Amino acid sequence: MTKVIISGGGTGGHIYPAIAIANALKEINPAIEILFVGAEGKMEMEKVPKAGYQIIGLPIAGINRSNLLANLSFPRKLIASLSEARSIIKDFKPDVAVGVGGYASGPLLLAASMMGVPYLIQEQNSYAGVTNKLLAKKAKKICVAYPRMDTFFDAEKIKMTGNPVRKDILEVKSKRDEALKHFGLQTDKKTVLVIGGSQGARTINESIDAGLTNLVGAGYQVVWQTGKLYIDRAKTTASVFKGQVYVSDFIYEMDLAYAVADVVVSRAGALSVSELCLAAKPSILVPLPTAAEDHQTMNAMSLVNNDAAILVKDIAARESLVKATIDLLQDASKQEVLSKNIHQLAKPEAAKEIASEVLKLIGKNK
Repeated sequence: MTKVIISGGGTGGHIYPAIAIANALKEINPAIEILFVGAEGKMEMEKVPKAGYQIIGLPIAGINRSNLLANLSFPRKLIASLSEARSIIKDFKPDVAVGVGGYASGPLLLAASMMGVPYLIQEQNSYAGVTNKLLAKKAKKICVAYPRMDTFFDAEKIKMTGNPVRKDILEVKSKRDEALKHFGLQTDKKTVLVIGGSQGARTINESIDAGLTNLVGAGYQVVWQTGKLYIDRAKTTASVFKGQVYVSDFIYEMDLAYAVADVVVSRAGALSVSELCLAAKPSILVPLPTAAEDHQTMNAMSLVNNDAAILVKDIAARESLVKATIDLLQDASKQEVLSKNIHQLAKPEAAKEIASEVLKLIGKNK
């Protein structure tokens, strides 16, 4: 029996690639036993069981950069998490471990290296995170989604695979009619999809809120994912636009959301960028400026430099985001160029390639 531990989480950008890797492993070998390890209280503790996998939570937390006093308990949580990770590995006896970034991957992969379990790292961003940079020294393989990652990692360990995403996003073109019906939208209007990541994006939400009348007034309709903190305000604003604006704090049917979208407004997290490439959607990216090492801006620029997306800086979004969105909606030729160029950057077999690399580490790639 082949056994694999997959660790990491904290945001959808870590969780969904992890689930995609697990699904790809199961496709190669349905008998594989997979255990997830996440962080207590984080969204993976809900999302992973919904995907059909077992998960154990560690008491680990991230470093709080804005409140240093909040980090006083970090050493205790790290030691406790490392001890628990060792126990998990001892009980589960994995053949290999996979880290996708996020709090939990640190102690789990550290314990794996101490106990002789080979591990693979999957780095989603164009700028490597602190945890992955530290763990890379003992990693057997590092799967990446962007070029020039040898700046951070040993070039001999790197495998360019792209980021794994949900398979249903590969076939969105055929789902437009279903999507219009699902979101209760009109068939004769172009649609803007607004997504701020799994937890929402304050700047994007406030920008859309302020300009929603202009968007609808220009003849367009909106699917707006707000995150939990903004949903009540967004529903109030959207209530006067029945049948023209769909609002939700979280959209599970992202394949339908992409299917209905003519233009997408999004943050530039690694998962979002990878999904946009596969869905081939003309996109306006608003990178989160407080992301570690400003990696979202770097993710966005990898598209912008290939004329595959439009960049609106967070600081300028409240003034210019809605105007830029309307301008793009009115420019069919620009939409076509962006769609063509972004699709050329897609890596549709990423999950399968990463799963193959995982199995190679234990000599069971069949």
